[in-house]
Amino acid sequence: MSSTAELKPLLKRLKLGAMLNTLPERLALARRDQLDYAAFLQILVADEVTRRDNRSVELRLQLAGFEEICRLEDFDWTTGVTLDRRLLDSVFSLDFLSRHEHVLFVGPVGVGKSFLAQALGYAAVRCGHTVRFSRADAFFRMLAQSRVDHSQEKTFRSFLVPDVPILDDFGLQRLNAQQSTDLYELIIARHRKSSFVMTSNRAIEEWLGLFDDPILGNSALDRLANASYQITIEGASYRERQSPHRRKKGVDTVT
Repeated sequence: MSSTAELKPLLKRLKLGAMLNTLPERLALARRDQLDYAAFLQILVADEVTRRDNRSVELRLQLAGFEEICRLEDFDWTTGVTLDRRLLDSVFSLDFLSRHEHVLFVGPVGVGKSFLAQALGYAAVRCGHTVRFSRADAFFRMLAQSRVDHSQEKTFRSFLVPDVPILDDFGLQRLNAQQSTDLYELIIARHRKSSFVMTSNRAIEEWLGLFDDPILGNSALDRLANASYQITIEGASYRERQSPHRRKKGVDTVT
């Protein structure tokens, strides 16, 4: 029996079976470069660390629930949308997470708010953070259903545990009494303790009118406004520029 064959059950017992996938190449490298034992072991361990890091990122991406994988470098700046780039760069440094601050993307339909929010979430995942992406209407539906099946605490906690919950498309409709309370409790629970990200088609000044109870709205929004980066995006529809129809007609496309 070869030494490699003898290694197989041992590596699997130590949950290091993935090392076998690259072991022949690493052995060939060691022979070619005449590596000593320590150098060879370092390469094997570094491979395993890389594999585990990549797997961890993949799992966090799956758990994040993104509608699509968006990266800041893929954003098409030729669409003509305008925003404060210095503020955006500051947000993408992710320093706001350590300060327990929030990020609000505001602007009309189709200017790339959801893309940038998901890109921010992707950047956070790549840096080892946990993310939970949800449309705001889905968030409220999940909480409403949780009251029916008595899983409210578990469902609400699923938006408290992640480092960065992202609520997309907030404010499409006025909130009822229960939804107002749910959002208030989420903001209060995360304020100065952890961060979250929101996108909305409505200007922040309009958000108070969405709450069923203005007292709850004032309390929540005062905390939100004083601990958040507010990025306003203006311009033509980013989504329209990505449409297959416009590409077919030879209109500028995302690169």
